[in-house]
Amino acid sequence: MGNGKRDFSEFNAKLEKHIERLPDYAQRAQEKLQKYFPPADEAGGKPAGTQQQRPQAPPPPRASRPALRVPMPKMPTVSSVAGQMAGQVPAVAAAQAKWTRWNEPAAKLERRKRRASRAMTLWILLTLLCGLYAFATGSGLLSAAGAADFAQAVSGIAGAAVFGTLGVRSGLRLRQLNRTQLPSAPAGPPPLPAAGSVARQPMERLAESEASLAELLRQLAVPTSLGTTAVPEVSVADARLTATEAAAALRGLAGRIQAIERGRNSAPERERGALDAAVRKLREQLDDGIEGYGSLVAAAGRAVAASSDGLGTSKQALTDATDHLAGLAMALRELS
Repeated sequence: MGNGKRDFSEFNAKLEKHIERLPDYAQRAQEKLQKYFPPADEAGGKPAGTQQQRPQAPPPPRASRPALRVPMPKMPTVSSVAGQMAGQVPAVAAAQAKWTRWNEPAAKLERRKRRASRAMTLWILLTLLCGLYAFATGSGLLSAAGAADFAQAVSGIAGAAVFGTLGVRSGLRLRQLNRTQLPSAPAGPPPLPAAGSVARQPMERLAESEASLAELLRQLAVPTSLGTTAVPEVSVADARLTATEAAAALRGLAGRIQAIERGRNSAPERERGALDAAVRKLREQLDDGIEGYGSLVAAAGRAVAASSDGLGTSKQALTDATDHLAGLAMALRELS
């Protein structure tokens, strides 16, 4: 393909199209088979065309029935199969992560820099060799009689000029690549804890709550037809900042739980009871923090729903939830 990557979307679309038309293909094949091999007569077991029968009136035409279309199961796409395999097979997940790192813009830029540097080094070496060759042949060092060979010297000078030009171009290309500034990639969602960690479920709830709150605050910040917002921009900004700080504190608490879990797995059996108790206590605090974050999401939802009733109720509900979450985030930061 043009971009050097494999794109199976067109192949998947064609494959699913042909699979859906399989019943039509089967019906056409059956009609052609009956045309060349008519069914045998029920009485004599011979084809209907070989018996001597009196002509009969043609049967009345029957209403044509629509062709029966058997629903075919939808074939999974290549991307869905790869995603399922990556979630089940560790080797596939590692290969997928390696492929993702290989296609990152920073990795691509670094490979271009290495290629340009190697090309410049090669052209410089060839330029030096051609220059030495031109000097040796022009001064007669390579001749047995000590006579200068100006034709060979000119060819050496020409080679040095060509390779030198290529070296200069490679150097300019390397300089341009070194000055290239990559656009800052948007920060992706933080990684979730391991599947066996007790902090996994709260962090999944936190990720869902963050997405919901971001959408609600975006709607609260959109001005109405009168040019005003349901909640003042200051309240929305405070809620967004408080939610960010609370989420960071909750993730810090989840990281602390994971650290204790790793230590518990390596600790002797007689000391694991105290670590389990510490994990349960931190899990309770984490659940309280998630509940407080959820109360801010609920307050933002009520503010969006009550935006048509006026600013007072919406602002007050969001302000109270923001203040409560701010105090909770402060307590969590002290714990983590």
